[in-house]
Amino acid sequence: MMARLFILLASLLCATAQAEDVYLTPAEFIQQALGSVPKPAVIWLDDSVKDDIDQIMARRYEKLRVKYWREQDQTVWIMDEIGKESPITVGIHIKNSQIQQVKVLIYRESRGDEVRHDFFTNQFIDTRLDNELQLDQHIDGITGATLSVRALTKLSRLALYLHNKVTQSK
Repeated sequence: MMARLFILLASLLCATAQAEDVYLTPAEFIQQALGSVPKPAVIWLDDSVKDDIDQIMARRYEKLRVKYWREQDQTVWIMDEIGKESPITVGIHIKNSQIQQVKVLIYRESRGDEVRHDFFTNQFIDTRLDNELQLDQHIDGITGATLSVRALTKLSRLALYLHNKVTQSK
């Protein structure tokens, strides 16, 4: 009886454990996007910026600063957002205030990983941020991956917003 209970508990723990699929390391993504890995920079988030970010993320954004990598008019952002239960690590490359590339670097959810494929992420290419802090192109969703799609869309909007902040200030 104890052995059966142990097997049942072990199987439940294994079923709820989240896998971590690393598709590309952050350093590899930065290298591919910029041709090198420059020293990271940081944008500090004041209250007005945080208000805009809260609107973009549809939740309170707790960070005080965000790290990024810059090469002239290009920036790379490595950020996390919760899909359903776990963080999704995404790399976003922006040049001239439009997205050049979006890549899922690390996926930790049990489902919805279709967002890592090029057929989905290529939709973000050449997307800009409009005056209402929305993407200027429609992004088609994926059945069964709604929360992962939302996470990538929010992060894309956030990266575009922050890119515009750091490139306009210098």
